[in-house]
Amino acid sequence: METYLIILAAYLLGSIPSALWIGKLFYQTDVREHGSGNMGATNTFRVLGKKAGIIVTLLDIFKGTAAVLLPLLPYFHDNTIHPLILGIAAVLGHIFPLFANLRGGKAVATSGGVLLGYNWPIFILVVLTFLIALKLTKMVSLTSIIVSVLGPVYCLIYYLLTGDLYLFLVISLMGFFIFYRHRANISRIKEGTEPKIKWL
Repeated sequence: METYLIILAAYLLGSIPSALWIGKLFYQTDVREHGSGNMGATNTFRVLGKKAGIIVTLLDIFKGTAAVLLPLLPYFHDNTIHPLILGIAAVLGHIFPLFANLRGGKAVATSGGVLLGYNWPIFILVVLTFLIALKLTKMVSLTSIIVSVLGPVYCLIYYLLTGDLYLFLVISLMGFFIFYRHRANISRIKEGTEPKIKWL
């Protein structure tokens, strides 16, 4: 029973719709009705501005990190479930949030949060890759796709060095989620109509 409860807790953490709640509470705006209609950090930047975008990004990262760290809580301390399973639950919660009619975001930041909670050096490497790619492409979507491919590559190298197969498999699965959720963006990138950022 405890295993089911901790997985449910991780899913509910991921289900917290940061962009939706920040938009409605402080800006009286439903981000799903503006911009791309996506309930994620990128659309929050586009619709509500840099401050709200940064806050939503940090909250979405925190969801993934908190889910991975749930076994540290006294109630779950004796649970033997692998923390990355909880990370997957949080990512699924972000994509299919219980608190927002199962219409969520693309899970880029939440996946990053999972990595932060489990292996912070690789998280730093992924963040640096993201920032460099974003500087070069000016497209958050393309940058996210690039990271969804390179993240598993980094974890594959880490696996070859340490034997942590679980990390490679889980990050590869999350990379697939991110890539799949950007299907429409890929079409716009090919057509040359994908929006570019102006603040970097």
